[in-house]
Amino acid sequence: MPSRKVRVRFAPSPTGGLHLGGMRTVLFNYLFARQNGGDFILRIEDTDQARFVEGAEQYIIDCLNWCGLNPDEGPHVGGPFAPYRQSERKENYRKYAEQLVKQGNAYYAFDTTEELENKRKEIPNFQYGHAHRMEMRNSLSLSDDEVQSLLSQNVPHVIRIKVPEDETIAFTDMIRGAVSFDTNLVDDKVLLKADGMPTYHLAVVVDDYLMQISHAFRGEEWLPSAPVHLLLWEYLGWKAVMPEWVHLPLILKPDGNGKLSKRDGDRLGFPVFAMDWKDPKSGEITKGFKELGFLPEAFVNMLALLGWNDGTEQEIFTIAELIEKFSIERVSKAGAKFDFEKAKWFNQEWIKRKPVSELEPFVADILKQKGVEVESSFLQKAIALVKERLVYVNDFWQQASFFFVSPEQYDLGSVKPKWNDQKTEFFHLMGEVFKSTASWEAIDIELLFKSQAETSGLKVGELMLPFRIMLVGGKFGPHVFDIAHLLGRQETVSRIERGLNAIAE
Repeated sequence: MPSRKVRVRFAPSPTGGLHLGGMRTVLFNYLFARQNGGDFILRIEDTDQARFVEGAEQYIIDCLNWCGLNPDEGPHVGGPFAPYRQSERKENYRKYAEQLVKQGNAYYAFDTTEELENKRKEIPNFQYGHAHRMEMRNSLSLSDDEVQSLLSQNVPHVIRIKVPEDETIAFTDMIRGAVSFDTNLVDDKVLLKADGMPTYHLAVVVDDYLMQISHAFRGEEWLPSAPVHLLLWEYLGWKAVMPEWVHLPLILKPDGNGKLSKRDGDRLGFPVFAMDWKDPKSGEITKGFKELGFLPEAFVNMLALLGWNDGTEQEIFTIAELIEKFSIERVSKAGAKFDFEKAKWFNQEWIKRKPVSELEPFVADILKQKGVEVESSFLQKAIALVKERLVYVNDFWQQASFFFVSPEQYDLGSVKPKWNDQKTEFFHLMGEVFKSTASWEAIDIELLFKSQAETSGLKVGELMLPFRIMLVGGKFGPHVFDIAHLLGRQETVSRIERGLNAIAE
């Protein structure tokens, strides 16, 4: 159990759709906070105004809401450390950047974009750091008078961290153990941009400190930034309250070769975003798991097992079980291959296990889109009959539309070649028997059907498929006598008549 109050944060940039990797970071943050009686914070890191996308923040909130991973604090719910958008905290950052300059841990850099480009052309793999900083136009290479003159003229400048030479920076990651960096390989990152906005490096450290973050979960792609952040925690005098670091493994392409991207999803035909994302500029819609027909419980369950397991054979977990069993010690260092077939399996299993009453709202939405209105009791019975056959909730219409709409086409290819007058007579008689029977339970319908087949001298096996096609239109669906029972006596007889007409054509 951590010794201080657990406070974790998910800090996305509002630049577009929310990727699987981001959602897994949300989940692991959420599980750790709930397990330890802590707080889960949503902080919007919108300091890069050039990449800001209208609507992306609300989209992120909607994704978290769909998954049931709602934060305790955030821009939409407030909290004691508001504001939770970095753009609204702009004034917080400059004073810390200036403090670093005064301490000698950072410096002003006046280099123009053109000067930086020329340097990059002149020196392959140029890094603005200890090897070249004195060749550039900054407060280390210029005299104090020159620096003051440039500042007084409001010449555009940035503030860069001054990374020390010949040092090793080390920390302990909760997944990876001991991690160290050679400072000679780390460049002097920009901390404050010319427009006064902080970069991620400064903002994340300042806000984690001010919001009392105890544990920082993020993807392993942020590991190269760790030395700069560690130096900032030290230089700002906050090292004693620095968060514990948790660098999560990457989510990999299905073949394991590289990080999973939106392009991979487009190429291989599966979503990588939690929900549909509509690009406000192009209007292009990128598909999400929700709209494909995933249950949020299945999506969360699938995410949890991308890089974590509890050490047993268990694969289906409720959110309560995940909160109880999650442990950072069981998170793998290696990347986790994304397997869409496995994701579909999780969804199928959750649909099977979910009570009919909880599936009803999802299915009712589908029927509404089709212009179908039906009583709840009838709908629940239909769901109960087909839910074992659904991979996605959206499969319901394909698997069960015949309960609400009579078939307009019949798959008669395997029926017509074996059809004869005796079968026509059987189904005419069957219709009359159905009209006059007292009971309309599935078991009684089946007994009547088999009894009539025996009386007619026909094999039941040769009659079942035609009966199914008459009721459904094709060779699919649940037990045929359960279908007849739910359709009702009148509709079943009517469909037999229409089916006979189709066969006769």
